[in-house]
Amino acid sequence: MLNGKNILITGGTGSFGKQFVRTILKNYTPNKIIIYSRDELKQYEMAQKFDQSCMRYFIGDVRDLQRLEKAMHGVDYVVHAAALKHVPIAEYNPMECIKTNINGAQNVIDACIKAKVQKIIALSTDKAAAPVNLYGASKLASDKLFTAANNLTGDHDIQFSVVRYGNVLGSRGSVIPYFKKLITEGATEIPITVAEMTRFWITLQDGVDFVLKNFARMQGGETFIPKIPSMKMTDMGKAIAPNLPQKIIGIRPGEKLHEIMCPEDDSHITLEFHDHYVIKPTITFSAPIEYETNNIGEHGKNVEIGFSYNSRDNDIWMSHEELLEKIALSEQEEK
Repeated sequence: MLNGKNILITGGTGSFGKQFVRTILKNYTPNKIIIYSRDELKQYEMAQKFDQSCMRYFIGDVRDLQRLEKAMHGVDYVVHAAALKHVPIAEYNPMECIKTNINGAQNVIDACIKAKVQKIIALSTDKAAAPVNLYGASKLASDKLFTAANNLTGDHDIQFSVVRYGNVLGSRGSVIPYFKKLITEGATEIPITVAEMTRFWITLQDGVDFVLKNFARMQGGETFIPKIPSMKMTDMGKAIAPNLPQKIIGIRPGEKLHEIMCPEDDSHITLEFHDHYVIKPTITFSAPIEYETNNIGEHGKNVEIGFSYNSRDNDIWMSHEELLEKIALSEQEEK
């Protein structure tokens, strides 16, 4: 699928971008992989690790449409991973979050259409479903922009879709590296926001594989959501630091007790497949699409009205042993 293609990743120096590149280089022979991001030090460090002849490194911000247009020249596939993602920081710096997550998303869309990119997947978050914080609201706006972009492509065969999933084990800003740092520094307790809190969890590799699979599945306009496990934050703390007591510190600004990926209000447009869900677009396109059967022949069925896919009522739960195994595997993959 990606052999001989030109692929661009916005925010490509992040945890997802590096694992995505590692996976592509292992399984495909692309013509170019373009890393588009604004931090020169991270690009320099990444270039020391990934110096294959197909690699290209572009300094640029998604807020800069002109630079995006130059970077998109000749590109076939785009993964839009660039975003401001820290919930409390977004609450304190709302306009900066909006400039990157919303205005930047529109810039990516405009540059992709101008360059006639074939397929674009935007990474979203569980926080975009029924959002209660600015980060989630900005990503919901971004999701809507990418969905609506399918009506802006004219006679060009361009498809825009969204992938939404939960917290990534071991990624930058994840609670797991934070817990490990506290333990290394000799902490005598582990801070837990609220005892009842649950979260969805996915490994970096599973997230990358899901995005790649959806490049094959996508028809344009879908929001793809994987079936992944939940875990209580207290259980996660016990798994990582079994001998340390836990201190309840209270919920942070903009946090939820439980995360949602398929809201109840979207149940009338939600399809269930064997290992994932699809939320169909709320708007119609000029060429109607039958989302019940995707591009690789998988068949989905409508969920019941009132259905909600959330981390509290999830059917799949992660055990202590599974968590530690996934953490160890993730750390090994990064070496």
